Amino acid sequence: MGNQEKEPVFSAKNLKLFTAPLGRDNPITVQVLGICSALAVTVKLKPAIVMAISVTIVVAFSNVIIAAMRKYIPDRIRIIVQLVVAATMVILVDQILKAYAFDVSKQLSVFVGLIITNCILMGRLEAFAMANKPWPSFIDGLGNGAGYGLILIIVAFLRELLGSGSIYGYPVMEKLGLYSIGYENNGMMILPPMALIVVGLIIWVQRSRNRSLIDK
Repeated sequence: MGNQEKEPVFSAKNLKLFTAPLGRDNPITVQVLGICSALAVTVKLKPAIVMAISVTIVVAFSNVIIAAMRKYIPDRIRIIVQLVVAATMVILVDQILKAYAFDVSKQLSVFVGLIITNCILMGRLEAFAMANKPWPSFIDGLGNGAGYGLILIIVAFLRELLGSGSIYGYPVMEKLGLYSIGYENNGMMILPPMALIVVGLIIWVQRSRNRSLIDK
């Protein structure tokens, strides 16, 4: 037992844990999880980025805590323990946002608190953290949070640019002089249904590039 070699911290296996959710196993476009917040917080790029970072932090550190405790958690109360850990992390993130980014916190409204009900979070705790060590669980949490955040940022970028003519609040269309030649913002892009349509288009593009996903 003492002669067994430890797995490198940045092994190929751990790297795959991080990269797979960015593409092939993306939690939104492949597993179709976390769709609600993807529709609700992507009108502007700034709240989408903050939401992406918040979810990543909560999933990664909740994974670590549950992985470290997994051998001591009675099976019959494991979901309750997972909820308590997740709720604690969500409360910490929510209070930090209110203290240091109050304007964004107001824009995100209840959706930070609703991270606890995010299927990505509970899914990773139950499917991965309960069966793996803290470090791989941390990497898995980072990867799934980053995969979720990537889609949020893409959707928010398109919706803000085409719907409001800006990127991160900067008036891109105005600076390019497009309004003077007759360009008008597409008001439909800031409506919730357009977020669903954009996500659907991203799913279509991804699956058309990787035919093997169609059969899943």
